[in-house]
Amino acid sequence: MNPVQNPETTPEPAINEERGGQAAAIAETVGAVLAHAADALQQGTNTDAAEIRMITDAMVRLLVGAPLRSDGQLTIKSLAEEAGLRRNKLTHKHTGLKDLFYALVKAQQAPPRPFTDKEREASDKQKKDLIRIRAERDSLRTKTQQMARVIHVLEVENHNLRESAGTDGVVRVMRRHRPA
Repeated sequence: MNPVQNPETTPEPAINEERGGQAAAIAETVGAVLAHAADALQQGTNTDAAEIRMITDAMVRLLVGAPLRSDGQLTIKSLAEEAGLRRNKLTHKHTGLKDLFYALVKAQQAPPRPFTDKEREASDKQKKDLIRIRAERDSLRTKTQQMARVIHVLEVENHNLRESAGTDGVVRVMRRHRPA
């Protein structure tokens, strides 16, 4: 029985409306349409249609929180395990179903709650602190580079002075002025 061909005889899915019901209904509908299309396009084997049905059935079970074969997490790994297929079937062959699953999981998650005034003030303070710390880091980085250049110049001068030293090893920095 194909629900796309005869919508009047389609049984209503027993889906928990509290947790993922709408997402599961969408997955079931899209899966039925894709399976029907795969059936229509293939002359010999029905493996694609069967895989699509297995994946969408697994999606529905995961989205309503009733897994049979997996740990119940909303991941591609769990979806493949729940469908009884290898993961590469989702990541390489049925990428549209993988994208649909991710979209349904994202849509199912609750939207973030708005910040309270206290949380907003704390966030603003953290942003200002971060800006100040980054500026301090950049300043220290510049000073470190300047110090490295100064040390290099001093090392070169020290090397030149040691080479210009006499045989006695004494470096004469100032020349003696001899009265004339």
